[in-house]
Amino acid sequence: MIEALIFDCDGVLVDTERDAHRVGFNKAFAEFGIDAEWSVELYARLLLTAGGKERMKVYFDEFGWPEDKVAEYGGRDELIAALHKEKTRITSEIVSDLPVRPGVLRIIDEAIAAGVRLGVCTTSNPKFIDAVLDLFGPERKARFEFVHAGDVVSRKKPDPEIYELAKRSLGLPPERCVVIEDSRNGLLAAKGAGFPCLITTSTYTVDEDLSEADRIVPELGDEPNVNVTLADLDELAAAPAA
Repeated sequence: MIEALIFDCDGVLVDTERDAHRVGFNKAFAEFGIDAEWSVELYARLLLTAGGKERMKVYFDEFGWPEDKVAEYGGRDELIAALHKEKTRITSEIVSDLPVRPGVLRIIDEAIAAGVRLGVCTTSNPKFIDAVLDLFGPERKARFEFVHAGDVVSRKKPDPEIYELAKRSLGLPPERCVVIEDSRNGLLAAKGAGFPCLITTSTYTVDEDLSEADRIVPELGDEPNVNVTLADLDELAAAPAA
């Protein structure tokens, strides 16, 4: 059996991008008096940049910085940090009303029963991922050995740095683990670190080029529509060596 299972957060555990992060950014902009509104379509393009702070910089570089707010907060980086802090507060409250994606709790329970170790690698803010894990209940949440989140690494996905960190945290060869991701950026990061990677497509990633994935499914699935079991993940990890 595989020895560890590593999850991305957004789009994998909860489909958060459209109805949590995007909404949180827009509410934060409004609270700061910034004339910016990210539509569903625009956010799809902005998601090509990993990381919320980086995403805002890309947006303001293209559409113009609110220079009055930059001056008020003492610089662009300071404004971005303040906006991101408020956005994180907002989205941490929103996520409590969102459903966990189908099959996630089932596969976590299968992993716990089999003694498979659990972890998370995400560009999301640590406070936000903590709120997501609260949806699992205290017993499941306590079984996650590590949550590598936010700015814990200097280079975000698609750079493999965060998954290299996971490798060191686990002390396991990557072929004894499986990563579950939903995006091309995450896929490239996982594969760059040598991990087998299953993709569960989400709202914003269903049309991405995910051809490097070891397997692609629309969701993990619950009974009676189970798409992936822990045994399937074990076979997936073993396949490259076969």
